[in-house]
Amino acid sequence: MTAGVREEPREAVRPRTPRRLPLPTVLALLVGFAAVGYRLALLFADVPPTNSDEATMGLAALHIARGDGFPVWFYGQAYMGTLEAYLAAPLVALAGPSVLVLRLPTLALYALFLLLSWRLTRRLGGDRWYALLVVAVLALGADRVVKNQLIAGGGYPELNPAGAALALLTVGLCVAGPGARLPRWAAWGLIAGVLLWVDPLILPYVLTLGALLVAWRWRELAGRAGVVLAGALLLGAAPMIVDSIRHGRNPVAAVLAAGGTGAPADWADRLHGGLVLGPPLAMGFCSPGRCATWQLWWAVAFPVLLTLAALTAWHTLRRASGGPRSAERVSAGVRLALLGGAAGVLAAYAVSNAAGRTPIESSRYLSCLAVAVPALLWPLWQAARPLAARRLTWRRQFAEVAASDRPAERQLAEVAASEGGGYRYLPEVESIKAIGERVAGARARVAGVGALAVLAGVLGTGAAATVEVIRAAPAVHAEADRHRSLVDTLGALGVRHVRGGYWTCNRLAYATGENVLCAVVEDDLRPGFDRLPAYRREVAADPDAAWVAPAGSPLAARLDARLGPEAGALDVVAVAGWRIYLPRR
Repeated sequence: MTAGVREEPREAVRPRTPRRLPLPTVLALLVGFAAVGYRLALLFADVPPTNSDEATMGLAALHIARGDGFPVWFYGQAYMGTLEAYLAAPLVALAGPSVLVLRLPTLALYALFLLLSWRLTRRLGGDRWYALLVVAVLALGADRVVKNQLIAGGGYPELNPAGAALALLTVGLCVAGPGARLPRWAAWGLIAGVLLWVDPLILPYVLTLGALLVAWRWRELAGRAGVVLAGALLLGAAPMIVDSIRHGRNPVAAVLAAGGTGAPADWADRLHGGLVLGPPLAMGFCSPGRCATWQLWWAVAFPVLLTLAALTAWHTLRRASGGPRSAERVSAGVRLALLGGAAGVLAAYAVSNAAGRTPIESSRYLSCLAVAVPALLWPLWQAARPLAARRLTWRRQFAEVAASDRPAERQLAEVAASEGGGYRYLPEVESIKAIGERVAGARARVAGVGALAVLAGVLGTGAAATVEVIRAAPAVHAEADRHRSLVDTLGALGVRHVRGGYWTCNRLAYATGENVLCAVVEDDLRPGFDRLPAYRREVAADPDAAWVAPAGSPLAARLDARLGPEAGALDVVAVAGWRIYLPRR
């Protein structure tokens, strides 16, 4: 009989202790949230300022949302895909056209870039503290940086997260053994294909990472993996390929033609714009619209660091133990590929006309240098980390000796501590001898101090440039308010068709949801470049079409000469910062 017998549980149930996130991970999350929150606050303050190019992408999103068209290319050209318009179209359909709605997808892309950069840094062998450093550097938001990340002007916000994703997939494909590898090959090909459609600026990274895969995984690529990769690549680039076949367009020729437009720039101007101004602007070290002399130090540090990081990766690649799939070799190989891609991006920009003619604005072509930050800062971290680790070790062991029950050792430890590291002169104490044996030579200490100084310079200069953006925000917000007043005044006047400058027209059309259509004119009133030719036809058919010009602009001065009481003259309505010219009836 078993009545009255209580069966004891076989194993006591122990409450599970909740797993705590490591401190650097928590700090990285806080920094990431702060970075995204900072950019969201900028968006509500109308920063960075919008322009007609961004409005052109907004018009594409508006047309997609309405079902009026599904453009493949940025209106008016045969290159730069409209991925941003397709991402924003659902939001435009729900909330209507606005700059904020257009930029919410780009903000999400930036948050994804931070997450992928953290993961990439960890996969490349960096510890959590180094990953925190990378996130902190990428969290800084100077003028050129936030423009590249947030303005939906075509081909910039999506490059960095896509490049980081390609690098992560490359690590996984090089390290992982047999298993579900075909989905990774498909993802790599799909992302690469989409990037080729969206913007060729990322091509150097695609080539270097692709070359690494071919060199290490050529046997696998000769089989099903190669077929899957090629199929996914064609699928990602399908919009570009189909459009080229249907309309006979050549995107490569279009890109080369666009890069060669205008008078050729002098080589000295190209190199100055590409190698002196370019890296500091791309890194986010410069104030809005200019680069002070003290902010150009990165122009010297960048090529030195790029070379040092490449040599370090190459040395690790040659000396690392294990086969080609060892984590150390893969990490070094991917770092080298990222650095090669960054060098290719910089070289292509430095030889372009844009670097010499418009270096401040054209530095956006270097936005994808940020993809290589985990590889670029690696030598600095490797040099600085032992220095900090040794200081922590000294303090810990001094505390252990001081807490000992042996009075002699306690006394020696106190003397050593009072001498500021005088343990080198106290060989009697075994623990202090052990500390001395772990201390690197003078060269390592100097390198560590120098690395810490450079890292402090990166964070300090970037933070100063970020503060400048915040200080300039009220002026940008005031300009956006003036443009909203212009839109309201045109609506009150019942104006549906206007003529204006290039940087006025599409911005006005998008802000009004195409209730106002605008034809572009030059300062001498001749027809300008219309990205949507249908607008010009609509405006030409309206005898009451108005003119719009910023106050104080050359176009406004030309139109002021046509004011007067005579027939055919213009009347003017002044709005804050703008002038509306109406035909006299």
